[in-house]
Amino acid sequence: MPLRFASMDCPLFRGSACRIRLAAASSSNPLSPPRLSPYPGSPGRSPPRAEGAVARTAGATRAPLHPGAFALLPLGSVKPTGWLKNQLQVQAKGLSGHLDETWADVGPTSAWLGGYGESWERGPYFLDGLIPLAWLLDDARLIAKAQKYIDWTLTHQQPSGMIGPASNDDWWPRIVILKALTQYHEAAAGQGNEDPRVLPLMDKYFRHQLAALPARPLRDWGKFRWQDEALSVLWLYNRTGEPYLLDLVRLLHQQGYNWIAQSADFPYKQKITAEFIKLNEGGGLKDLALATHGVNNGQALKTGAVWSLVSGSRSDRAATAQMLSELDRWHGLPNGMFSCDEHLSGRDPSQGSELCTVVETMFSLEQALAITGDAALGDRLEKIAFNALPGTFSDDMWAHQYNQEPNQVECSLHHKPWVSDGPESNLYGLEPNFGCCTANFHQGWPKFAASLFMLSGASESEGGLVAAAYAPCELRTHIRGVSIHVSEETDYPFRGVIRFTVNPATPLQFPLGMRIPAWAEGAKITVNGELEPTPAAGSFAQIVRTWRAGDHVELAFPMQPRASRWFNDSIAIERGPIVFSYGIGESWVKLRDRGMTADWQVFPTTSWNYALDLDPSDLGKIAVSEGPIGENPFSRKQPPVSLQVNARKLPAWIAEDGAANPLPQSPVATDQPAEDLTLIPYAAAKLRITAFPQAKS
Repeated sequence: MPLRFASMDCPLFRGSACRIRLAAASSSNPLSPPRLSPYPGSPGRSPPRAEGAVARTAGATRAPLHPGAFALLPLGSVKPTGWLKNQLQVQAKGLSGHLDETWADVGPTSAWLGGYGESWERGPYFLDGLIPLAWLLDDARLIAKAQKYIDWTLTHQQPSGMIGPASNDDWWPRIVILKALTQYHEAAAGQGNEDPRVLPLMDKYFRHQLAALPARPLRDWGKFRWQDEALSVLWLYNRTGEPYLLDLVRLLHQQGYNWIAQSADFPYKQKITAEFIKLNEGGGLKDLALATHGVNNGQALKTGAVWSLVSGSRSDRAATAQMLSELDRWHGLPNGMFSCDEHLSGRDPSQGSELCTVVETMFSLEQALAITGDAALGDRLEKIAFNALPGTFSDDMWAHQYNQEPNQVECSLHHKPWVSDGPESNLYGLEPNFGCCTANFHQGWPKFAASLFMLSGASESEGGLVAAAYAPCELRTHIRGVSIHVSEETDYPFRGVIRFTVNPATPLQFPLGMRIPAWAEGAKITVNGELEPTPAAGSFAQIVRTWRAGDHVELAFPMQPRASRWFNDSIAIERGPIVFSYGIGESWVKLRDRGMTADWQVFPTTSWNYALDLDPSDLGKIAVSEGPIGENPFSRKQPPVSLQVNARKLPAWIAEDGAANPLPQSPVATDQPAEDLTLIPYAAAKLRITAFPQAKS
């Protein structure tokens, strides 16, 4: 999470004395809060220039960069608590915390540890998620594991400036290791142990790359993922002010794929087939295949926002929302993702999404939300984090899928419906189909936790806090030199109440912003028990007051069930940011042992082919049942919330080769008797139906 810029066209009002201010994003342009009053002088104003080797003040960016709406806090500022901390602990006890002990690609023989093993992306991928997991949990065992990779990288830079294993000179894996090093530098500095080796190594590497790129330009993966390196280049520029870094980021932009143009005139409106990309004719790394590759598109979502920091262009900054809109329109799925198994695959919910795409899309949304201040990106981030991310793990996180499907009726060795993936694609296991996700999934939960709060303010004197996404956590930071501690207590997303306790070391006036989701019409905010004006849904609300230790803010969201429309006018049921599914009965059958874990097939034990018998415009009859928030709220053993709906079987809707056939066009006729169907959170149902046909009344 390398970028820490704040405040241009910040979509928050400023005010005085504990009055709530609202900022609603325009439906046509998420940057349009310009009809509101931005922070004084922020549009077009030169950002404050930070002095010294490291820019530390909130909102400080170096000219001529254009600041973003918010700033991501350094790793370690936000720590998870409650159920979210439990998820990170399960992850640490599972595959994430032991992968190097059971998988040779990141084990002792890894070339990223000086060995003879894998020398490409898997070591950097593993480190990119292991670092935030280890430091957010203050887990000495995991920190020691990460430190081995870090120390080898920092002590084996070549005289030319190149980093990483000499057996592989691809630019792409260096992009990932740089992301990891920026996080490490911030986390260590936050503990008072700043590593003096990081900035000089990055400086020497970037000077080498600037000299080498004209003759050895970006290719394949690096060409399509250049925006991730741009984050690290700008991160270093913000700390050193070296002018050549701006030359480098412009060269990366010049050599990289033009994602902004693709989002402006999106050409891939159909399911991409192997024949279309000429996969069997050696087209796998050609531009056509890489432009339609799911992970590349997930990483590309941040491109316009990141580049706008250099260009200052509002159209560049709007490109993230535009690209997301196009992906939704042609490939959108009800779990918040777009289909990609492994290329863009249309809107049928029997198509899958790759786990790498899930975590990379989350990272892109975290970065783009900070830069644009677009509340809708926070809504999407939560939807993916609370559904698609945990939905692709076993409860103990010792196994994961390569592809997940919203309508997933069987996880077995089958070929349908994958575009270019193999028959193991939706098994739960160590490395189903391909090992990239095994190395890369670790970043999902930790980076989400680290992004829950952000900073706002065009200058240090205007600095404030923003609750950008919601989950139990605590924040420790400084505003204008005053230590601030904020505790966030909540069972969100399973409940609608969020309580903040604000504790400045001394009384201090600053703005506290809170994202109001688009679905949260009628949300209520109270400060120390006093009701504030009703905030607008799809906006950021802001309270400006002099905060004193023990001040309480309570945010209450309405959590009524609602319906959304999908492929062939099918229906999905949502409540808050949670998508609900029918949990098909599951029989887990071990396929084989894999070191410390195993590969599993999952077969259905109950019927699944139901049509919902309800009026999507009137869901008041849906019964909501709430239970305790257990240690793993994404397990079907004790789901914290469930819904009761009316449904009828649809015998004509069947599965072939382990995959549900395409949804019939709704409404559908069925003469089957009405049944009560229990829906549980998407991630709790490993076999599930999420998008249902609607039965004719």
